[in-house]
Amino acid sequence: MLNNFFRINLPYGIIRNDKGEWMAFNREYMPLGYNDTEFKGRLPIAFEDKPIWTKYKALNEKTLLAISWDDEEGVRRDSAGKIEWVFFYNDKSNPSASKLKSDWDAYFEKIKCLSNFKKA
Repeated sequence: MLNNFFRINLPYGIIRNDKGEWMAFNREYMPLGYNDTEFKGRLPIAFEDKPIWTKYKALNEKTLLAISWDDEEGVRRDSAGKIEWVFFYNDKSNPSASKLKSDWDAYFEKIKCLSNFKKA
């Protein structure tokens, strides 16, 4: 349920479309800032025509694995084995539900890493 700032506005992960562009999504699998659950669970199809996708330089598999919560469980791959979804945390490491400072630190390290990527 979208009930707080974290779940609505901070990224749970990123998803790639068929054009190699990326979009950040919130905990309810909607673009950041979306809070209308009518769109829930419709990634990426419901948002293909929205200007929320960006192609980034040097966003490679090594980096994608580094920002996922786990090298393999924190990503989803397409039929060709290419990463198309990256999740920054799971239920156990969810910073907003955790009392551990280390969960917040790990999350923000991922966000800092992403902030360095430039638009292609």
